[in-house]
Amino acid sequence: MEYNKLYNGVEMPKLGYGVFLVSPDECERCVSDALSVGYRLIDTAQAYQNEEGVGNAWRKSGVKREDLFLVTKVWISNAGEEKAAKSIDESLRKLQTEYVDLLLIHQAYGDVFGTWRAMEKAYRDGKVRAIGVSNFQAGRFFDFAHYTDLKPMVNQLECNIFSQQTDIEPILDEFDTKMMAWYPLGGQGSGDIVKNKLLAMIGEKYGKTAAQVALRWLTQRGIVAIPKSSHKERMAQNIDIFDFTLTPDEMAQIAQMNQHDAATFDVTHKAEVRDIQFPKDMEKAYELGKRLVERCHE
Repeated sequence: MEYNKLYNGVEMPKLGYGVFLVSPDECERCVSDALSVGYRLIDTAQAYQNEEGVGNAWRKSGVKREDLFLVTKVWISNAGEEKAAKSIDESLRKLQTEYVDLLLIHQAYGDVFGTWRAMEKAYRDGKVRAIGVSNFQAGRFFDFAHYTDLKPMVNQLECNIFSQQTDIEPILDEFDTKMMAWYPLGGQGSGDIVKNKLLAMIGEKYGKTAAQVALRWLTQRGIVAIPKSSHKERMAQNIDIFDFTLTPDEMAQIAQMNQHDAATFDVTHKAEVRDIQFPKDMEKAYELGKRLVERCHE
């Protein structure tokens, strides 16, 4: 495994396992499988409603807590200093841990500054080892980071070979913020990346698949990737990317594949996302999530 060092010294694995749209019932099994094949970074969120599954899985795994890197996110309905603080404690309870390694603001909505104050306090109190944001595009990120005491250590964004997020990189670098990629393989149901001919041709040289090349391209850019699969064999394949290195020419070839510099679908401007309340809108949230995935690849 390779690691990114955050500006506070915390080391973060460059590859992890994401549980977006993994049902609460299935989550424990999936995370158990992921841990068994070597994943140590697990990315969840309050909105996913599966933090308890993550907690159950790691507790039963035999993996030491200090060897794990747990990530969760504060949802919009918990925005604001008081509500966010309570939600952080509830996430810790569900995850069965005294601290999380990385806590993010999930979306750039609501009282994000109040939420950030609660996160800063959790950081100072030892409940969180690192704090950051998610889905904050360039302008919003710069405005937010400019007015906070502790600068975001991570910004989690949709990032893959077709949505490369190159424009925001200089801004993240200015604040020493690392990028983390959701949909590193393009999202559920997308065969565009895993069947890409250029990636497959490059992969043939190393005995790797197109998906493995796509993930390696991200990690060589210094980006943390969190692919998701419910199949143990695919999980093992996705993490098996650190025994080869793409050449500068191969990195440049893949960089030419960029189609959308920011994201294929900007959920931060959709009222239907903003207005979801958990847990009463859980079924609605899953249906919305599936539609968003489909829209990303229309």
